[in-house]
Amino acid sequence: MAKIEGVIKSEIIRLAKREVRAVFRPLRREVWQMSTKLSNLSKGIASLNRMAKELHLEEAKPKLEATPEEIKASRLTPERIRRIRSKLGISQRELGILIGASLGAVLSWEKGKFKPKGDKKAALVGLRKLKKRDVKKLLMQKVEELEKGKAEKKPAKKPRPKKMVLRKRKPAPRQGKSRQVT
Repeated sequence: MAKIEGVIKSEIIRLAKREVRAVFRPLRREVWQMSTKLSNLSKGIASLNRMAKELHLEEAKPKLEATPEEIKASRLTPERIRRIRSKLGISQRELGILIGASLGAVLSWEKGKFKPKGDKKAALVGLRKLKKRDVKKLLMQKVEELEKGKAEKKPAKKPRPKKMVLRKRKPAPRQGKSRQVT
């Protein structure tokens, strides 16, 4: 009797395992498919988060912009340009970097030799609206952009021109009567 009991028990276990496998395999496939879908979705969400963060950072960036009416109405005297610069706590060189002008141009504006025109004037008018913290951030961004540009534009070394070698000329033969030495 113990043998029959053992055989029945082993047969029940074998059939139960078979039934579990029959149910478990499709479930395993579904779980695998769902995990791959979840992985793809999380990658997509991560890229969307990155893009949203970039857009948010672009919106938060201080910009040197002014309306045409503000530009037309503004009267930038040398004293006002100096006052803007001192209020923001930046040097003439830094002002030039922010606006996209040379140090010489900023010097000539502050001395009254020339007046800023076009986009430089618009940038100065826009600069009046910004706070010190925003100006520092903007300056850091501009300096980084300039450094990137310099690193990318490093020209390859130009080959040196070859030195010209001067050769001694042989004297030209004389024409006409030649003296014979005896």
